[in-house]
Amino acid sequence: MEPLAEDSSRHWAEPGVYTVAPGVYRIPLPLPHDALRAVNVYAIVEGDSLALIDSGWALTEAREQLAAGLKALGAELGDVGQFLVTHVHRDHYTMAVALRREFGGTIGLGEHEAESLRLAGGPGVTPVRAQLRSLHRAGAEPLVNELVESFGGGERRRTKEDLWEEPDVWLTPGRRTVLPGRQLEVVHTPGHTAGHVVFDDAAAGLLFTGDHVLPHITPSIGFQPAPFELPLKRYLGSLRLVRSMPDRRMLPAHGAVSPSVHARVDELLAHHDRRLAETGETIARGATTAYEAALRLTWTRRERTLADLDVFNRMLAVLETAAHLDLLVTQGRLTATETGDVRHYALP
Repeated sequence: MEPLAEDSSRHWAEPGVYTVAPGVYRIPLPLPHDALRAVNVYAIVEGDSLALIDSGWALTEAREQLAAGLKALGAELGDVGQFLVTHVHRDHYTMAVALRREFGGTIGLGEHEAESLRLAGGPGVTPVRAQLRSLHRAGAEPLVNELVESFGGGERRRTKEDLWEEPDVWLTPGRRTVLPGRQLEVVHTPGHTAGHVVFDDAAAGLLFTGDHVLPHITPSIGFQPAPFELPLKRYLGSLRLVRSMPDRRMLPAHGAVSPSVHARVDELLAHHDRRLAETGETIARGATTAYEAALRLTWTRRERTLADLDVFNRMLAVLETAAHLDLLVTQGRLTATETGDVRHYALP
């Protein structure tokens, strides 16, 4: 396997090693049963030193492809000295923990991911416990029942296969020397998760955007074990923060490298402006809960109905609707009242 040019005509998720910039390579790794298809891991090489931005999901096939990719760069899995992870989701974090157990190396993760990591790795936690509570609040009882059937509602025991160990370094905003000849700026960008970070390589004109800025989709908002207040408000604020920085080439976790972070941020901000208006309109047409509103909206670029989505993506859709409605309340465009455990929305 030889490194390919990043402007190759191959689909972004096809296995291989793609040269992004001098010393920077993109290695897409497979995801299981996931519409995203792959996650991009970026290898930064300086002499004999090697660091990875994100690490992939700890799957046998992904490990084999990562090993093959590093071999094309003259390296092995045990040569990775640092894993810098944009956020705590499984497809970004768990391979780093698995490889650290076997070979060493250090893991850096945003400091505000600590509570979610603690909950994910603790005993007695179902994968979607926090989301089930949020769905109750959204009035989505039918969806709650489906999720309990799919993921279980009881407590689970922690096993040695769990890969939710703490990082070696909790990353804080500021400049960090990654390799002897390369510094990255750690920028806190909450929204997708509470502790999501992006990495700015000013010298090379690159921004490793993780799931914060993606080229073709909008990331889920606030999907993590430890919920936080107004995730959409924080996400939009993080987008504006990135927009205020110098423009860079965009190196996303899912999708092809793009020439301008600013161009995509502008599209995402415009999308959420439209989505806020559409979501508010569902309340004007008679919806009162986030679940009822989600049923009236369409989803994905194909404009599917909520019923057209699988159970996991229906959950994300309802939670995203709730995030938009709650932001509209803070903006004074809607009011909200609690009836039991369910939140109801109305025009002012």
